[in-house]
Amino acid sequence: MKTKYINKLLVISLLLIAVVLSVFTIKIDKFEIVNAGYQLSSSAKGMCVIEKDSGRVLYSKNEDEKLPMASTTKVATAITVLENCDNLDETITVNDKAVGVEGTSIYLRKDEEIKVIDLLYGLMLRSGNDAATALACHVGGTVEEFANMMNEMAKSVGANNTNFANPHGLDNPNHYTTAYDLSLITAHALNNPIFAKIVSTKNYVIEATNKSDKKYLSNKNKLLSSLEGCCGVKTGFTSKAGRCLVSASKRNDCTIVCVVLNCAPMFEESSALINSAFSEFEYKKIIDKDKEIFNEYIINDKEGKLYLYTKEDFYYPLRNNEYSDLKLTYSVDLDDAKSGDEVGEIKIFFKNNLIKTLKLYTMNKIDKLIDNKSLQIEEVLWEEKINEN
Repeated sequence: MKTKYINKLLVISLLLIAVVLSVFTIKIDKFEIVNAGYQLSSSAKGMCVIEKDSGRVLYSKNEDEKLPMASTTKVATAITVLENCDNLDETITVNDKAVGVEGTSIYLRKDEEIKVIDLLYGLMLRSGNDAATALACHVGGTVEEFANMMNEMAKSVGANNTNFANPHGLDNPNHYTTAYDLSLITAHALNNPIFAKIVSTKNYVIEATNKSDKKYLSNKNKLLSSLEGCCGVKTGFTSKAGRCLVSASKRNDCTIVCVVLNCAPMFEESSALINSAFSEFEYKKIIDKDKEIFNEYIINDKEGKLYLYTKEDFYYPLRNNEYSDLKLTYSVDLDDAKSGDEVGEIKIFFKNNLIKTLKLYTMNKIDKLIDNKSLQIEEVLWEEKINEN
């Protein structure tokens, strides 16, 4: 009788395991490409994947929905500190407002003397809410004023649906962002070399202070050890926000930023989304600053040849079937132009949307002009560049 009872328990247990595994399999399927129409599914409540430099949105889901973001807030905290603190090696004294802050901590003590740079590592590697508060008080004077500085930074990068009420990300009805906004803030932050170094660091030691022994920090972002090219950036969790992750990966010259908000399998989904982006899109050089953009005879085939160039490269992520959606136009107004003069601009359109405008300069002196006055050019030249490449 006892054997039959044990057997029944074993059967029930196996059935329960099978159910759990089937659910997990469904979740795994959710972050694979589900059809040939480039539709990527995600269990995240809000998701956005962009290419860092162009800002092109590669994948998204509810990317403009205002959501809590937990400690991914600290991406904004760190870049606000870096943009407003001249001396990162400065030693500051921790006040009581930064002691015993709720949630994750690096266990700061009142009157502890610690460097700003050490607090930044404590902020981004261990997600110290006390480090966030100490930094906010140092840079902004008060937490409230520092939050205003964070909001100013957010608006400056186009994150218009974001509001920061604190520097650590603890739940507050007035503290929210969107997946798209957070991707913009992160792309901006990654342009700062110190920020980029901090968030890509796996381990860090804070030397002993007047109040504490050495602190050994390890980064909570496990994608740094499992995802090719991973270069950051921040995890987050509260009961209201759920599991949140901002991640980034750099391969060759292309950096993909991925934001998932309220996403239980945040590491798995982010890894799948980033790998899919690198597989599906080519980071194409559209404008080469070392090559002339335009060369044409403006008088006849023997004289008056015009050479134009830009002073910066421009890249854009494209799928193989999207090259025909890209169009370049340029306009030039010349009047006794000399070599190196700014004479016009080149505009780059993708699917009829303007994505970039670059200034055009002459490579040579223009002695003769049509009608002896000025030359106006409006042309599409992407087909020429496709053939050249």
